[in-house]
Amino acid sequence: MIAELYKAYLSSSGICTDTRKIASNKMFVSLKGPTFNGNDYALSAIKEGCSFAVADESRPEFQDNKRVFVVPDALVALQELANYHRNKLKIPFIALTGSNGKTTTKELIREALTSQYNCHATSGNLNNHIGVPLTILEIDQNTEIAIVEMGANHIGEIAALCHIAEPTYGLITNIGLAHLEGFGGIDGVFRGKKELFDYLSNSNGTLFVNLDDEKIISASESAEGITYGSSPNAIYCGEGKLNDGFLHVSWKRADQPKYNHIQTSLSGLYNFSNVMAAVSVARYFGVSERKICQAIENYSPINNRSQVIESELSNTIIVDCYNANPSSMSAAIHNLAAMKSSNSVVILGDMMELGESTQFEHQSAVDLCRDLGVSQVYLIGGHFAKIEALGNDKHFDNVDIARKFIESNPVKSSTILLKGSRSMTLEKLIDAL
Repeated sequence: MIAELYKAYLSSSGICTDTRKIASNKMFVSLKGPTFNGNDYALSAIKEGCSFAVADESRPEFQDNKRVFVVPDALVALQELANYHRNKLKIPFIALTGSNGKTTTKELIREALTSQYNCHATSGNLNNHIGVPLTILEIDQNTEIAIVEMGANHIGEIAALCHIAEPTYGLITNIGLAHLEGFGGIDGVFRGKKELFDYLSNSNGTLFVNLDDEKIISASESAEGITYGSSPNAIYCGEGKLNDGFLHVSWKRADQPKYNHIQTSLSGLYNFSNVMAAVSVARYFGVSERKICQAIENYSPINNRSQVIESELSNTIIVDCYNANPSSMSAAIHNLAAMKSSNSVVILGDMMELGESTQFEHQSAVDLCRDLGVSQVYLIGGHFAKIEALGNDKHFDNVDIARKFIESNPVKSSTILLKGSRSMTLEKLIDAL
């Protein structure tokens, strides 16, 4: 069945799983969710221009329709189709995962490699059991290197994604406090992320290892790999510093005397390891030092990830609110403090999926702001409502209430950090600051 399905896929213009995004000659895959059943839309997808549909219910209207493939499970068929296609592609597959910085690192790697190769990388953060297959099925015969981002919130998910994508290279950005509820604690996070290195080690793949993260070193289990970081023992070593609030990176190969310099448009010293990951991958694949530096310098962060915005109220806004966990929130607060602003403002939204650690981690974030001398702290969400002794910190139940307060009490001439989980939608505050 997969061979027959693959033939139909090759004759189509790609995969579609949403009837709101139908394009001519696409293959529609009938996925299911808590509030929808793609089988309900299979025939209408064909009427609207799709060449084929994949369904997993034996409905009378699907019988004898040569443009509808009925399979036991549409999601499994999508994953198997992606793996079948992947094995037709004899190109390097670079997989990356980690608690923080996955998407930024993926974007930096893509920028550096694209200066010399035809690359295809995960769009946005389509990094789960649906997004990874869709990414693979977007790769065509002109692609020379594939870059696949992998996300997970339970043990076993990265291993499953590896069996679909079969990566030949991989890196873990870091192993921190993310999805603690699903992983069952930090030990579970370690085992879950380590699944990528385990797969690569067992399949003779190549690891890129961040020597600045002890957990990643442990996860690599002394396997030979390409190392990077601030350590002089790393193959690609360097240092990062803030230059007017933006990350500046000096780097070189350890056995060479001359440093290369990159002035990025990224906020935060925590992005140093992300830049070094891109440097090590690109140099491994033979991209020149000049092209790497130029590509990373030209990269501008988007989608509320480490963006810096200068507002009409003379505020410098660090927009880092695409997502949040205790590790990334701590790093962002430390970064704000390192900027040594005379008036620093932290606006924090709730962090999700922390399980039993929820109250402790939210309290820790507020305590850190106080310890580092942040001028003003605004807290948004139900989790922050439960911390002890708000003091001078202001709390709001949701972002809309916070916005109304800020509009009535403008913040001016300040350095402002916006940090919170995606569901908190802190970006709604930007044009009020």
